[in-house]
Formats: sequence, C-alpha cells, structure tokens
Amino acid sequence: MNIKINPEVQEAIKEGRPVVALESTIISHGMPYPQNVETALQVEKIVREHGGIPATIGIIDGIGIVGMTSDEIEAFGKKGQEIPKVSRRDLATIMATGSWGATTVATTMILANLAGVEFFVTGGIGGVHRGAELTFDVSADLEELARTNVTVICAGAKAILDLPKTLEVLETKGVPVLGYGTDELPAFYSRESGLKVDSRVDTPEEAAAIIKMKRELGLDGGVLITNPISKEESLPADEINVVIESALLEMEMLGIKGKDCTPFLLAKIADLTGGDSLAANIKLVFNNAAVGTEIAKAYFAQ
Repeated sequence: MNIKINPEVQEAIKEGRPVVALESTIISHGMPYPQNVETALQVEKIVREHGGIPATIGIIDGIGIVGMTSDEIEAFGKKGQEIPKVSRRDLATIMATGSWGATTVATTMILANLAGVEFFVTGGIGGVHRGAELTFDVSADLEELARTNVTVICAGAKAILDLPKTLEVLETKGVPVLGYGTDELPAFYSRESGLKVDSRVDTPEEAAAIIKMKRELGLDGGVLITNPISKEESLPADEINVVIESALLEMEMLGIKGKDCTPFLLAKIADLTGGDSLAANIKLVFNNAAVGTEIAKAYFAQ
C-alpha cells in the first residue's frame, strides 16, 4: 500500500492517543505562499497545544503521506497550484504515476481511514452546487462521508453551495450532522444559515459519545460536526451572499465548471471582500482545529 505514516503519528495511533488529520488542498490551492505554509503550520501548532498529534495528509511522488514534515509542507506551499487537487476518482492515477497530489476532503478521509485516524479537521466540506438539478454537480465529499469511517469537524459546507440540498443529500446518505454549540448549520463565513442540524452537542464529551456509539453499532460512514465561526470573525450573511451571487455570475459567464469552480469562487470572493473572506477562512480553520482536537481527546478518554 502506497502510504507512509509519520512515526510520531503511527506511535500515537498504536497508543490510542488523539491524532487529527489535516488536508493539503488548503496549502496548495487555498492561499498564496508563504501564507499557506504559515497557516498550515499554525493549525498543526493549535492541535498540539490542545493535546493532539497533527497529521497533515498529502501525496508526494505517488506516496500518500499521513503526517507531513514541515519541510514537506514547505515544498507543498512553494509548488502551490501546480499540484493537482485529488479526489477519489483521481487517487489511483496520481499514485500509480508517481505524481504529487493535494488531498481534498474526500481523499484526506480515505487516507486517514487507511492509516487508522478517526478525526479530521478542515474549513468546510464540499456539497451540492447551486443549479445541481441541471448540472448534477455534487461534491464527492458527500459520498465519502456516506462510506468512510472518519469524523469531520468543519464550519459547515462552503457558503458558495446549495446548503438545503447539501443537507438533504447528507440525510439520504445517513450522515449525522451535529451542531457544536448551535442548532443551526453554520454557513462557513457566517454563523447562521436558517437551517437546522440533526442534533446539537455542547461539549466534546457529548460529541465523542455519539461517534463512539456509531462505531459500536457498525454504522459505516462519517460523522459531520459543524462548528460555527466565532462571532468576532463572522461575516454578515446578507453581505456575503451578495458577493457570492456576483462571483457565481462571473463564473457562469466565463464557463468555469467542475473542480475548477470552488478555487475560482473562493479566490473571487476573497478579492471582492478585500481579503475579509480569506481572513475569516483562516480563523475558522484555527477554531475547528481547537474544537476537533478536544473532541478527539474526549473520544479516546472514554
């Protein structure tokens, strides 16, 4: 199996200590160098400060790395967007050809699960794109959540998506959507969406108990824990929605489709908000790392 597990990560898994997986698409496609590397290393630092072991996941020369070193993260950051985003359909090809690949939510879940890592922290998951009833554009992240036994801590689905339809698909796939300290699905940049989550949890222990019960029952698939951005960093929903609509219109005019949609939209929104959306994105990932690690600790303490 073309997977290399960092010795520190491997030891923590064997000893039943909390390991937290992190994706690499945010490094290569999320922001420019050196901010991407600084952000990735800061997220790892937050995981450690909360008592966890970080495991940033990426593909280097066809090998899935579970627990990238700081030098490997630096190399990822410098290569940036020349590293392709890799989802489930691309994984075998990238590995077989000895290429580099930046893991999305779906492939981070796959490699984390193969390594025996239960918890994964990210910014926001992919979901059902707006207009999917015509384009059938639905992220592979949702299918992965349906089949792969990894708990994902995020700030909801990306706000550029059709959130009601995303929740409908998650329900169909049997994926529990928990709100951490909230009854509403967070809308990534904003705390509220007006959409109800399946259940609310207010402590790491409550979340851990649900995850553990799902595993004991043999119910395959992920658990989605949605953690809202802080009030201080939250962007007003009505303002960000106007920006999103403008970005979507430009994307349609340019004929951008498929896996190029999300990177274009996030970059355009960052431009239109004068960088406020990118700053919010970074802060919410930091917040998710702290909460996700606390939940992982509670899980292994039970």
